[in-house]
Amino acid sequence: MTTASAPALSVEVCTDEETFAGLAGEWERLYRACPSATTFQSHAWLHSWWLSYGKPGRLRLVLVRAHGDLVAVAPLMRLPGPLPVLAPIGGAVTDFCDVLLDETAAEQGAAALADALAGLARTALIDFREVRPGSAVERVYAAWHGPRRLLSDSVCLQIPALPMEQLTKRLPRRRAQLVRNKQNKLRKLGVEWRTVGHLEAGTALRRLLELHRLQWKGRRVTGEHLRPRFHDHLFRSVVALARSGEAVVREYRLQDEVVAVDLNFRARELAGLYLYGIHPGLLERKADAATMMISAAVDDLVPDGVAVLSFLRGMEPYKYRWVPETVVNQRFLLARRRTAPLLAAAVCGAAARDCAKRLLSRTTAPAESA
Repeated sequence: MTTASAPALSVEVCTDEETFAGLAGEWERLYRACPSATTFQSHAWLHSWWLSYGKPGRLRLVLVRAHGDLVAVAPLMRLPGPLPVLAPIGGAVTDFCDVLLDETAAEQGAAALADALAGLARTALIDFREVRPGSAVERVYAAWHGPRRLLSDSVCLQIPALPMEQLTKRLPRRRAQLVRNKQNKLRKLGVEWRTVGHLEAGTALRRLLELHRLQWKGRRVTGEHLRPRFHDHLFRSVVALARSGEAVVREYRLQDEVVAVDLNFRARELAGLYLYGIHPGLLERKADAATMMISAAVDDLVPDGVAVLSFLRGMEPYKYRWVPETVVNQRFLLARRRTAPLLAAAVCGAAARDCAKRLLSRTTAPAESA
């Protein structure tokens, strides 16, 4: 389907999986031209996710071109269930969702996406979840003329990517001394770390997942991280992202044995701690995993000029020990008059879930804290 949205602009809603695969080069150029894009908007991440989780007939890629060049993309899919909803590709394993807009044509691209989504919204609610503040979809929301609603979504915590000495100075005096003691403990144990090359990334990821399973054996853990489809997605996407420097896989060794592996993503000025696995024996020796991983991360980030180290979604207690800034992801709901009742139902459902979470948080501890 191709329609003129503005002079020299064309819009296509792509439902073909092979076409999605073939967009890698164009998508990469657009990804580089969108200042707010994170690694989770890369073709490597999203197409790999689709191969693991996508269902035939549900793909909805909104592609906007100017003189043949891709200038905007909304990577969507139709969700299963009784209510017609279009949501971003990426699912629960993706911390930040967004559209892509070429900064040189952002205003026109956002308007074209809004027009195209308005056509899709005649029969389905558009539900953009987990949108980081300042993302490109905010421009689409501003250009929307129908019913719309902005809600809060998951909480993310982040710290400035500073050298460890400066990070420690930000902490209360007693906590700062505790971090210094933990650093000394790591040095005395002889823990060393290194970033693995992209040719080694697959092997290191297998070790990460083995350690992750061992670390959380018998305890509450995110179940998806243990499933083969997630493992396949991680191998495909991270090896490609490691080649471009947008994924960093790091090994931690003690006496020549790999005792921990972590995975970080980085894009422009933002890096994120995504997943880790730690041998229980290292923890039994009183090594502090958070201090170890943050020390290693900032060692790499500071020389590269990365400004922010995000802990991504979640409010685990160990994150608060670093005096983080709280950043709340956003949820953008877009509808037409015909689908406005779906919007109202989504808002009510979100309010009910928030209430349930508050009640649950009083009686349960968060999973996967370092």
